[in-house]
Amino acid sequence: MEESKRHTCLKLEPKDSDPIFVNATWFPSHFNLSVTDGHHAWICHASEEEVRDRAAQWDQPVPEYVALAERYLGFQQPDSVYAFADAGDGHKRLSWTFEKEGTKLQWRWKCQPAPDSKKTTAETLDFLMDANIRLSEEVVIKSQSFERLKVEAEKCLEQSEKISNEKMEFESTLYAKFLGVLNSKKAKLRELRAQLEKNDPAAGKLPQEEGSTDKTESFDDGSDDGKGEEESSENVTGTSKGAQTSRSRGRKRTVRK
Repeated sequence: MEESKRHTCLKLEPKDSDPIFVNATWFPSHFNLSVTDGHHAWICHASEEEVRDRAAQWDQPVPEYVALAERYLGFQQPDSVYAFADAGDGHKRLSWTFEKEGTKLQWRWKCQPAPDSKKTTAETLDFLMDANIRLSEEVVIKSQSFERLKVEAEKCLEQSEKISNEKMEFESTLYAKFLGVLNSKKAKLRELRAQLEKNDPAAGKLPQEEGSTDKTESFDDGSDDGKGEEESSENVTGTSKGAQTSRSRGRKRTVRK
C-alpha cells in the first residue's frame, strides 16, 4: 500500500538572505525538503526516527509535529521569523520561529548540498509549472462555472419577472370579470325590484328606508291633530249655536204667556 503524501512549494524571503523556494513532500511520519535559490540547491530528508526524536523533545505526537512543520513550511506565516544560514561545509540551516503558550520557540533543520543542484532546481521549477497549469485550469473552470451561473441567474430573474407580470395580469383580468359579474347581479336585482314594485306597489315600498316611513307617520299624526282641533272647534260652535236657539225659543215662550 502506497503511503499517502502531500506536496507544497513555498517562496520564502528569509532574514538577511536571498529569496529561496522550499519544495516539500509530507508523509504521515516524516518529510523531505528541497531548497533552491536558483543557482544552488540543498536537500533535507527528515527520517521517521529523526522526526520521532524531535517530537519527543517537544512533547508532541509525531503527526502533530509534522502538521506544525507543514503549516510553517507550506505557507509563510507573517508572525514567524525565517532564516537560512550557513552551517559549515556548504550546509545550510533552515529555521523558523513560532509561539506556544506565550513562549517564542524555534525549530531548525540542517540541509546538505544536493547531489545535482540543476536537477533539484529543475524539479522545483517543474512542480511550480505544473501547479501553475493546474491553477490556471481551475481558474478557467471556475470562470466558466461563474458565467454559467450568471446566465442561469439572469434566466431565473427574467422568469421571475415574467411570472410576476403574468400574475398581475391574471389578477387584473380576474378582478375585471368579478366586477362584471357583480355589476350584472346588481342590475338584475334592480330589475327584479322594479318588476316587484310594478306588480305590487305596497310590497315594493317595503324595502324602503325607515326614515321615509317615520316622516310620513309624523306627518299623518300632525294631520289627525289638526282634524281633532277642527272637530272640537266645530263642536264648540255647534253647542253655542244650540244654546242661543234654545234661549231664543225660551224668550218667545215667555212673551206668549
